[in-house]
Amino acid sequence: MVATVLPQQVLRTSSYFTSLAVFLFGALSLVVDSGYSGGAAMLLLGSVVLLVKQPRLGLDRQDLAIMAILTLYAVIRIAEAWWDGQGWSGVDNPSRFILAIPSMLLIMAYPPRLAWFWSGLATGAIGAGSWAAWQKLIIGVDRASGHTHVIQFGNLSMLLGILCLAGLGWAYAQRHRHAWLTFLAVGAVFGIMGSLFSGSRGGWVGIPFVILVLYRGYGRDLDLWLKVAALAIVVGVGALIYALPQVGVQQRVHQAFDDIERYIEGESRTSSLGARFEMWKGATHLIMEKPLTGWGESGYRQGMVDLGDEGVVHPWVAKKYGHPHNEFLNEFAKRGVIGLVALLALYLVPMRLFGRQIADRNLELRSLSIAGVLLSVAYIDYGLSQAFLDHNSGSMMFAFLLAVLWGLRKGHGGNLATS
Repeated sequence: MVATVLPQQVLRTSSYFTSLAVFLFGALSLVVDSGYSGGAAMLLLGSVVLLVKQPRLGLDRQDLAIMAILTLYAVIRIAEAWWDGQGWSGVDNPSRFILAIPSMLLIMAYPPRLAWFWSGLATGAIGAGSWAAWQKLIIGVDRASGHTHVIQFGNLSMLLGILCLAGLGWAYAQRHRHAWLTFLAVGAVFGIMGSLFSGSRGGWVGIPFVILVLYRGYGRDLDLWLKVAALAIVVGVGALIYALPQVGVQQRVHQAFDDIERYIEGESRTSSLGARFEMWKGATHLIMEKPLTGWGESGYRQGMVDLGDEGVVHPWVAKKYGHPHNEFLNEFAKRGVIGLVALLALYLVPMRLFGRQIADRNLELRSLSIAGVLLSVAYIDYGLSQAFLDHNSGSMMFAFLLAVLWGLRKGHGGNLATS
């Protein structure tokens, strides 16, 4: 362990620093403009200490695999940006995935206290949900959006909420379990509430898969009556949310069915879902023409405009949107099969590695593993209806959450401390 090699004072001070950084990363992520950047910047700047102290990290193949997929995804996107002549604007976003690596190594060397990490997520989720409720119910906006794009805000709020659910196992293992369980449960409710008030339907599609992961992680430890009670609560709360018009869920669901019906009948190709169907159709045409190399950012935009002029897709849709509102089609169309493979590896490799300990006997380690699996599951879901990683918020949250979760898992190992 690192603690046996480094002087205790250095370890203690550095761990306080990383604890504060991971707390701020979660707590400020959605309630401050680019709030996720604060904690991430602290970790990146703090990683300079690794060059000075040179702690023995004991990296294994799994650590190297995480570092490799972060680097691979970033390099492919940076290479495409250079080839496409995008300049720094095309390099800035994917560089986050490389910058997350030294942050991960810092956390491995100087593990933050888990209480700071989980409380940061709960604080951030409560803040996001409260702000969304204020915007929706008091100010009267149609869809709560925070400081970022409405879809990004809603889905990231949902992410904070479901990660709080992952942390319930950790909370149960603490000395003050009832206080921690309540805190994280409230965080989960508010995080999900932020998604509902944003009206971002894409984040709702993956809820059954989130429940499945949570059941795989915790279900076998629960008595039958608890499972039945949990199912009844989920169904009851879901029905209540749907029935209350103030939340706006019923309206968004009805709008989705209306969009689909009008698209099938040829009445509208520019509604929310209609436009997506047009974008997906256009991206599929472009993929069939250049499946290996892709079109690049500029080539994709021009290709869509050409398809609009030819009447393959609606001209307004072709000119308005710079990506197909689907992460997988976006990568395939712009960076070819290599880009698609790198994206799949970015999601599936960490999911596989975290999943190996999803039923670990140590509840604290299990919570981190469940959170790691949920991170990939959530992003796969979000990517079905949005090019989530094209946005700075999406890239920062995935790259640094992955770095933090993996760093915590490795840094603490079998010596997890309670609070």
